[in-house]
Amino acid sequence: MSVAAPPRPAPVDARRRTRRRLWLVAAVLVGALVFLLVEGLGSSLDYFDTVDQALAHRAALGTSTFRLEGVVVPGSIRPTPRGTDFTIAQGPERVPVENTGSPPQLFQANIPVVVVGHFAAGSRLFVSNQIMVKHSADYIAAHPNRVRAPNGTVR
Repeated sequence: MSVAAPPRPAPVDARRRTRRRLWLVAAVLVGALVFLLVEGLGSSLDYFDTVDQALAHRAALGTSTFRLEGVVVPGSIRPTPRGTDFTIAQGPERVPVENTGSPPQLFQANIPVVVVGHFAAGSRLFVSNQIMVKHSADYIAAHPNRVRAPNGTVR
């Protein structure tokens, strides 16, 4: 007595399974590509907060590192053994900055700057390790309501 072999699936069923697998693999690949593009583009953008924005959500920022934009207040620049202390402002809002390292050559009072660092725990002091001078007239023309020297000049 012989045992009958199970029936073989029809070739049409095998083709359907193969197509489903290919679609599944393609969907996973497209999803992975979209994820990589979104993550890559999101992390390559440079964002910064203005002085008033940073002060408004200082509690949420905590001691995380971010970029802060403002105008260097005249008379506030003081060289220190570790770098330079100064104050930046936007309108009436002011933030003292303690920077380590040498400031850029174009750094001076009444110019827009972006500093990279964080707020010191529980204070308005911004601890910075990098100063970027915004000296382009094109930049200020593109953002007329963001940062302008108090005397209205563009350097």
